[in-house]
Amino acid sequence: MSSTKKTTTNKKVSTKENPFDTYQKSVWVHSLLTDFDISLFVSGKHFRLYEKMGAHLCTVNKINGTYFAVWAPNAQRVAVIANFNGWNKESHQLYKRWDASGIWEGFIPHVGKGEVYKYYIKGFDGSDLEKGDPFALRWEHPPQKASIVWDTDYTWKDKSWLTKRPKLNALDQPISVYELHLGSWQRDPSNPERILSYGEIAKSLVLYILEMGFTHVELMPIMEYPYYPSWGYQITGYFAASSRHGAPQDLMHLIEELHKNNIAVILDWVPSHFPGDAHGLFNFDGTHLFEHADMRKGFHPDWKSYIFNYDRNEVRSFLISNALFWIDKYHADGLRVDAVASMLYFDFSREEGEYGTNEFGGTENLGAIQFLKDLNEAIYGQYKGVQTIAEESSTFDGVTRPVHAGGLGFGMKWMMGWMNDTLKYFKNDPINRKFHHHQLTFSMTYAFTENFMLPFSHDEVVHGKSSMIYKMPGDEWQKFANLRTLYAYMFTHPGTKLLFMGNEFAQTNEWNFTESLRWDLLQHAPHAGMQQLVKALNLLYRKEPALYKYNFSYEGFEWINADDADHSIFIYVRKSDKAKDTLVFVLNLTPVYHENFKIGVPMKGKWKEIFNTDAAEFYGSGKLNTETLPTENVAYNNQKQSIVINIPPLAVVVFKKGV
Repeated sequence: MSSTKKTTTNKKVSTKENPFDTYQKSVWVHSLLTDFDISLFVSGKHFRLYEKMGAHLCTVNKINGTYFAVWAPNAQRVAVIANFNGWNKESHQLYKRWDASGIWEGFIPHVGKGEVYKYYIKGFDGSDLEKGDPFALRWEHPPQKASIVWDTDYTWKDKSWLTKRPKLNALDQPISVYELHLGSWQRDPSNPERILSYGEIAKSLVLYILEMGFTHVELMPIMEYPYYPSWGYQITGYFAASSRHGAPQDLMHLIEELHKNNIAVILDWVPSHFPGDAHGLFNFDGTHLFEHADMRKGFHPDWKSYIFNYDRNEVRSFLISNALFWIDKYHADGLRVDAVASMLYFDFSREEGEYGTNEFGGTENLGAIQFLKDLNEAIYGQYKGVQTIAEESSTFDGVTRPVHAGGLGFGMKWMMGWMNDTLKYFKNDPINRKFHHHQLTFSMTYAFTENFMLPFSHDEVVHGKSSMIYKMPGDEWQKFANLRTLYAYMFTHPGTKLLFMGNEFAQTNEWNFTESLRWDLLQHAPHAGMQQLVKALNLLYRKEPALYKYNFSYEGFEWINADDADHSIFIYVRKSDKAKDTLVFVLNLTPVYHENFKIGVPMKGKWKEIFNTDAAEFYGSGKLNTETLPTENVAYNNQKQSIVINIPPLAVVVFKKGV
């Protein structure tokens, strides 16, 4: 339909009447949707619905106004209620399309940018519902719940970054991610209750990331959400940047400033569940439209939220359109997809008898599996240099395998097993670590089965789990030495890296989303030293190809000694495609200082220490290998050559040949 005949709900307006006199009670028959759009939508293949659905500023018959389109197939009627009509449920009723799409639409003259509105929906069950627009580009600041007519117009100045992105954001490049929550990274020093705007954050965040050397930032969900303690993981406005920090264009500015400085931006994205707020997606047209009607499949008991019905084509179109929207309109360089395991299995975190099954009697959610495949094919097929990352904790096979090879098609997957085993090991008193030696070596048995990202995320420093520094045993010096060693182990282990804000300077308290990070701790030498260590690790990671060239392949790693449990010492090699890049790592996980300790090395020549977590600048004891170390023609640790080194306590030492 593309006609623009002007009608009203009460009477027809003759062509002789002045349309300006009656527009406040009128809706024009008009559509942005073509038959092809509808065909794609109902088949689950329309991935740019945001160009047609929602509220769109446009001109019809030389009259400016807004076109509205909303999917509510089971509604008895739908109207736009807003400030401009006094929230009148009768005056601006939309028209239901003649086809089977279930879309209601219409053009309202003289409704412009900034108008506040909702949809009044007479539900299938006769209920009276007031809903926000699922495709709204902006929402009111919570606790207000209405949508706002807006646009995504912005003059981007990051072309240089987008040109370089396919190379810099590739899987064979260093990827070091700084995860942050915009509302608590920093707050207004003069008023700690006030969260900063996107623009204010841009001024300090860009400089900080450049100083620290991270390659990426990951923003915890910035889509509009009503309940602040949900941290953004209970979304109502999937197409809107959170109004808590400003307008959509303000977020675009923040991302642009990061891009100008060659910093990639990953957005947390939540297609796994949504809240039951009355103005949100739940029970949208008086029926279970977006969620499964069977609550064994449609309700998540852990989060008290509702699970998308991935079997429904229109829902898949909605979600994949949303993913592409953030890449298209906000220039996101990646999406970290939340809670993938909960999507893949109906029995995730459920007791026997509390979950449904698929058509074959299994617990795999086949609709979700197909959705994730479609999602990744759409993203990688349409955008160069963009990555998707799965927060996935199960043993599902092929999460990062290409779809054409039978996988889900993600670029990377969080290595949750590594994270759990590593933290369990480090919590042990060093005297007992020899009994848990395998907890650090075990990860290498599966490290190359997926493209893994190593995360120490926000989930590890909340809900009584303690801060990273207080997970470590020992006195103050040993706690900091342990944590320095832990971070160095992460940065030298195969895989990409992710560190949550505050971890880089060993914040002492758990993360609190209502407060700024404890930046005042940096006045103390141990915390300043930790920050310097992370900065140096990022530099080492970016400088040495052996640490990233084979991020996800066995060619880049080799054990020299994985069995010295008595000393709790681990020795391994990282390699690139060039022999000159080879690095040797020695980890000492006890506070014992070892002098004249022989280790095997893979090549003859002169080796030099290039990194030591025990350096005084990191608040270490300063026990370094300052001399060049020539190899001896003595086989050791299954290597043909060997060197004799000093190993500092609770430290990681890195050696390179010929520097």
